[in-house]
Amino acid sequence: MDTSFLELRCKEVVNVVDGKRLGHIVDVVFNLANGCLLGVVVPGEKSFWNVFKSGTELFIPLSQIVKIGEDAVLVELFAGSTSPYVLGTSKKKGE
Repeated sequence: MDTSFLELRCKEVVNVVDGKRLGHIVDVVFNLANGCLLGVVVPGEKSFWNVFKSGTELFIPLSQIVKIGEDAVLVELFAGSTSPYVLGTSKKKGE
């Protein structure tokens, strides 16, 4: 199946483990050396208090993507207190 980034970013990302909606794809990550797709990036969790802040983003490796359907992308992410898939914030050190 061929798809473009414009089509991917319109799809909702849903975790099949807990049924949680993770948002829409905001970026894709490639390995420039061999041109392979490594994964996708979705926005991190937002709470009532940090709605207007740019928070962390969640990287989902290609191996964790279960299915890309017409309306949604199904991923399999297990809960963990120290997830290796959370990307850092855009804040500078000391802020």
